[in-house]
Amino acid sequence: MNGSSEHLEKKPADLRGRAEPAGDLPRQAWTLLFELMHTHMRNFPALAAEFDLSPVQAHVLRQLGEGPLAMSTLAAYLSCDASNVTGLVDRMEARGLVVRRSSEQDRRVKRLVLTEEGAALRERLLQRMSEPPEAIANMADEDLCALRDIMRRALCPQ
Repeated sequence: MNGSSEHLEKKPADLRGRAEPAGDLPRQAWTLLFELMHTHMRNFPALAAEFDLSPVQAHVLRQLGEGPLAMSTLAAYLSCDASNVTGLVDRMEARGLVVRRSSEQDRRVKRLVLTEEGAALRERLLQRMSEPPEAIANMADEDLCALRDIMRRALCPQ
């Protein structure tokens, strides 16, 4: 396979230019949205590094903002074995971003809680993550409003 990055760069343009049957509109829309996110997420390791985090640590910080999280739940979220989470949490705990606390319902269950420092870093990380890619930032206000409203409907169907 030669020029694989070239292939990736051409794919979105090819999708926009192809005449496809109207019944395939959901697939076309989803494919383009996925390509946009995939392209943007290629920058995620560099974004995480701006905060001296690995990409996985950045995902953990984002997830922990919703409240304490059992380590087993985190392992499921990361699609890895619980033993892999231990080292990850050790590094984050050593940095002062999280603490382990025993669950009140079951003391064998360890829950992760953000520290003040972890919550502050999470907030800065989320602000940085919410900066739109240039392709979105440069859209006309009318298009941005339409895109925002469409995404709201997709995320909160009635």
